[in-house]
Amino acid sequence: MYFTAGAAKCQSTLKKHPGYGILIHILSVGLKMGQVMIHIPKVEKQKPILFGLGAVLGIIAFLLIYGVTPLDVTNDTFCRGGFLEKDIQQHYAGWLFYRQSALSFPLCITQSINTPQGISIAYTDSIPLVAALLRPLANWLGGTFQYFGWFTLVCFALQGGFGALLCSLFASSPLPSLLGSLLFVSSPILYERAFRHSSLGAQWLVLAALYFYFTLRREGRYRSKALFLINILAIGIHPYFLPMTYAITLALLLEYGIQKRQWKGPALFLVSDLACTLGLGWVLGLFYGTASSGGQALYGYFSMNLNALWNPVGVNGTLYSRILPAQNQINGNYDAFAYLGLGVLIALPIVFFLALPRARQCLRRHWALGIVSLILTLFAISNVITANGATLATIPLPGQFIQLCSVFRSGGRLFWPVYDLLILAAFAGLCRLPKATCWITLLVAVQIWDVSPGLWQRHLDMVSANQTQAYPTALQSDFWQAASGRYDHIESVQGLQDDALHLALLAADNGMTTNDPFAARYDANTLETERQAILQELAGGQLREDTLYLFQDEGSFLQAVEPVKDKAWCGHITSKDGTSNWYVIAPGLQEQTFDALCTRYGDQYPLRLADYTDALWNRGVLDSTKQTVCFADSPFARSKLTEATFLCADGKGYPILSVDDSDPGWLMVTLDIEDATILWDQELTTK
Repeated sequence: MYFTAGAAKCQSTLKKHPGYGILIHILSVGLKMGQVMIHIPKVEKQKPILFGLGAVLGIIAFLLIYGVTPLDVTNDTFCRGGFLEKDIQQHYAGWLFYRQSALSFPLCITQSINTPQGISIAYTDSIPLVAALLRPLANWLGGTFQYFGWFTLVCFALQGGFGALLCSLFASSPLPSLLGSLLFVSSPILYERAFRHSSLGAQWLVLAALYFYFTLRREGRYRSKALFLINILAIGIHPYFLPMTYAITLALLLEYGIQKRQWKGPALFLVSDLACTLGLGWVLGLFYGTASSGGQALYGYFSMNLNALWNPVGVNGTLYSRILPAQNQINGNYDAFAYLGLGVLIALPIVFFLALPRARQCLRRHWALGIVSLILTLFAISNVITANGATLATIPLPGQFIQLCSVFRSGGRLFWPVYDLLILAAFAGLCRLPKATCWITLLVAVQIWDVSPGLWQRHLDMVSANQTQAYPTALQSDFWQAASGRYDHIESVQGLQDDALHLALLAADNGMTTNDPFAARYDANTLETERQAILQELAGGQLREDTLYLFQDEGSFLQAVEPVKDKAWCGHITSKDGTSNWYVIAPGLQEQTFDALCTRYGDQYPLRLADYTDALWNRGVLDSTKQTVCFADSPFARSKLTEATFLCADGKGYPILSVDDSDPGWLMVTLDIEDATILWDQELTTK
């Protein structure tokens, strides 16, 4: 009666707020399930039922936020169009390439990406273990098959199940345990990560590791087949979970070893677990090739801001709080999002104050867990210490150490076990109070009420993603239709191509390979060596008839195109809004004419300023005078500028005072002009 009346009062209060339905549904279901559990005898039999009911709460949360559309394996609309970020396109493209590739060992290797070296789809975040298991089923069924919706549903179910078990270790009855699981089911970091990287929605791995840690500590044991398996599974889902689950495991083994003065067993357990983990990683191709890079950002860029615990702003400005305002961030702090929620933020100071008399005893018992939590926190904050919108300090570290830490360059994620421990501490502390169930009900109600705007926004994001593409393709010219299926290979000769993920999907859909790795890790040196070989072929007038050549930079294109211009359609292709551009060499299409988004290379091809910026130059214009402009040196640019007296734009001619080629690779042209920035983004001619 008490809980029914409480839920009704909450509903009347929250009706005027968007997302109130999420709170009412989840909270009321949790209360009803808890009342059912009261009548079940309390012992070991209760654990499977408690886990199952917690899993049901997770499934309900998934259905309320995601709906059922992502569960249709033949519906890949949200995978192709993206939501929040484009990353799901990367994950899905990796799966498509792997599904089409010849079966090989190690598993999860596709030669169609990063050709000819190939790459593991672990580095496209395509959840390699799931991909390997479902590939036979997908190929047997045929047609479109995506597993990201079902994978996320299972993650939500396991989040609820292990959340309930973890809370049951500190609660006196089933009802508070189920209510506590709602804290983990509604965790802001779960939604923020699952919507951006499906594989990182497997945060139940951390909850499971914590559950077995506390269970084994109470039982005075260290061996657990389940914990052993969790560590192995982590590498098959996403490598970032490895330091999290192994940190918890290491804490368990250290505490057992010190307490019992027995080291042989724990050491053997750890070594065996590591060996099996590395073995699965090898089977799934994580150690294939020499992947060494995948972006310019190093350890420290994606660090955790000191305001992360109370900063409710997620990606795209989504607020996960009704009360707390958005705080400033800097660099890649957004990737270390860790808002605790108002309920937990209120409860933690109260709990810590009340627990002070027992703090020393707790730390003495769980000293290793405290140490690994401190290490994970420091790693997440990194040597680049940020607070709000400022960098407070950058601690100098050896370059080799930075490179080593950059294996987990998004270090802010490693705070997640500490994040879960803070939520657990708030819950466990309230469990010690009189009328604990009432306090926990209040905690959960305030928590979900506070974060529900963010959950509601994520629900709207998913609805929108299934109706319209958040990131529609920029491949809008009819050139791309002509190229589809004509070539066996897409060669990215230089740079990172615009709309690279839709290019990857185009290649996968048409059975083409690509040398573009579009992955979190790849061998940049090998890629550059292969590109230089292609440029040498082009310089010698050699074209591969089965290859479409793409350049990101116009200057590089102009330097390479002249020897092969009569053997292919060569030119510039843009998107309708002009934000995406490609410079193309397309063998066999030289006789065809394409739409207005295509500009063919030839005598009428325009000049453009080099898009070059440094301390002296601003997008190809010398800052100090604004009268000197630069072009990438090429036979085409020289032919246009040699003997020319005027540089023309929009029908106006600007006298050329001098052309300077003393700086290798560049042509610097001084004009009789007041401000050459008016030439930005202009198609230029000479006379």
